[in-house]
Amino acid sequence: MHHDGLPFSPACLRNQEPILTLLRRWLAPNARVLEVGSGSGQHAIHMARHLPGVRWQPSERQDSMAGLAGRIAQEGQQGLAPGAQVAPPVVLDVTEDWPAGPFEAVFTANTLHIMPAAAVPHLLAGSVQVLAAAGLLLIYGPFRYGDRHTAASNGAFDAHLRQLDPAMGVRDAEELLAEAARLGLHLQVDAAMPANNRLLVFQSSSEGRRR
Repeated sequence: MHHDGLPFSPACLRNQEPILTLLRRWLAPNARVLEVGSGSGQHAIHMARHLPGVRWQPSERQDSMAGLAGRIAQEGQQGLAPGAQVAPPVVLDVTEDWPAGPFEAVFTANTLHIMPAAAVPHLLAGSVQVLAAAGLLLIYGPFRYGDRHTAASNGAFDAHLRQLDPAMGVRDAEELLAEAARLGLHLQVDAAMPANNRLLVFQSSSEGRRR
């Protein structure tokens, strides 16, 4: 919790610049972005302050909305890049109804290892549903590759999560890629990020979202 009473994530503060660097490279001008699991709202604010024209839609589960809504209300119109917008946050449980879209990108950071394993395919399928044709899904966080963690600290983190709740845990990138490909999401880049994290960028097939 920050001194202003709003939720605060040190991890967001550490990783926002490396993530921004890659978003600059991948996002089209004036992109509409749905952020799944916005948490403290720090990413939403930071990206809108540095990406001209971006239209950022924060979202969170109902039980975490209060803090997110508070930050967006307090900071969501301050110091934004030219043409950028931060929309009021919406409630989103990935296993239920998604916003209508379409969005040029869906972005999520440090959520897959927290959500139940059974919810991960819903995240992928929901993203396909709301993405515009050739839209992007960008996933940041720790991953393992088969039985191999990318660092001993990630292995310890995975064990800690599973002790807290067996449904949580560092996800297998190879399994994620296979499920994504089945849904028409094709990996464009698997980028190394600070603190043994990765940023996976998928692009939807040209058919994209049609509903």
